[in-house]
Amino acid sequence: MFDFVIKNANLPDGREGIDIAIAGDRIAEVGPKIAAEAGETIDATGRLVSPPFVDPHFHMDATLSLGLPRMNVSGTLLEGIALWGELRPTLTREALVERALRYCDLAVSQGLLAIRSHVDTSDPKLVTAEALIEVRERVAPYIDLQLVAFPQDGYCRAEGGVEALNRALDMGLDIVGGIPHFERTMADGAASVAALCKIAADRGLPVDMHCDETDDPMSRHIETLAAETVRYGLKGRVAGSHLTSMHSMDNYYVSKLIPLMAEAEINVIPNPLINIMLQGRHDSYPKRRGMTRVRELMAAGLNVSFGHDCVMDPWYSMGSGDMLEVGHMAIHVAQMAGIEDKRKIFDALTVNSAKTMGLQGYGLEKGCNADLVVLQARDPIEALRLKANRLVVMRRGKVIARAAPRFSELLLEGRPAAVDAAEYAPLRPGKA
Repeated sequence: MFDFVIKNANLPDGREGIDIAIAGDRIAEVGPKIAAEAGETIDATGRLVSPPFVDPHFHMDATLSLGLPRMNVSGTLLEGIALWGELRPTLTREALVERALRYCDLAVSQGLLAIRSHVDTSDPKLVTAEALIEVRERVAPYIDLQLVAFPQDGYCRAEGGVEALNRALDMGLDIVGGIPHFERTMADGAASVAALCKIAADRGLPVDMHCDETDDPMSRHIETLAAETVRYGLKGRVAGSHLTSMHSMDNYYVSKLIPLMAEAEINVIPNPLINIMLQGRHDSYPKRRGMTRVRELMAAGLNVSFGHDCVMDPWYSMGSGDMLEVGHMAIHVAQMAGIEDKRKIFDALTVNSAKTMGLQGYGLEKGCNADLVVLQARDPIEALRLKANRLVVMRRGKVIARAAPRFSELLLEGRPAAVDAAEYAPLRPGKA
């Protein structure tokens, strides 16, 4: 007797007609035609069942603040930073918590059940840290939320930045962050990387740095981050986020850099939506788009995962909390249109991101947490094409969100009465 059985599911690895049996908060069995009674049965009808989506790079302290105190008229990164500097002194714990919880509601509806958020520690009041720690506790039953101590104005550059970051870590933030390219000089940026990696090593914490989010090919702090990762024995525990300068670097230098990153086991987190929106703003034409070298980094064996980064905040006026939207854009801007390319993109939204965040019990195998999403699509490629509707979202064996299948009624003589976009998937050899 199981609590739940999901029948006739397609899995991301290509298995079809699979049943998933759930007992309590764990997956008890996975296989074709499981013969057992269940308290509730869901027929996936040949649709994709995936582990939940994971966002390893987000800014929850700023989310849904679009228009406060004014709009980013130019849409640029620097105006966004200036806007945040105006908004930050007015922030209250209550408003921060309310916006973050609203975003988490949206995330759950999208099957997004794990998020790593950077938390600005540049204001010594640390109201952002207080608010996000409260949010982490309140959403724990349904979202794994990790918090990065992020010196938004620069670890060395901001007055009191060193003390504030250490105090935020003492309060219980999970990860050491940084932004070396925003320090006053390249030398200060390198010094901040070394200092922050030492803090992480001394405290036994991971590292996740905004690194080289610039079009400047000489912004090479990822090289320093990889070297300090090796120096302090942090292999596998360090993430480099954005890395957009790699888009502009010459190939010879990158041929040295990528093996160094692989040696350090750096986790790479591009943010396709915001990277292509903000980079290349000083170019006329040809115009750079700024996303890092995803294909080459994957080919070298690095763990590449994608972040949403922002939703309706001073830096990015778009966004929906939909990680499939992130992957859909990544396919286009990385020019990864092949069949296996798209499957790798889907992995970068799920299993790769779970590895970046160090999530335990993640996946769709026996013994894993009963966390999953039923999508209105046949397979990962179709899910990305359609940005598929989430029909069922389950957390620890409990359904926490549902949506009706998405159809359009047609009122055309001689044509079908309804259209389901998911039925337009291409035919496959040997399949009806």
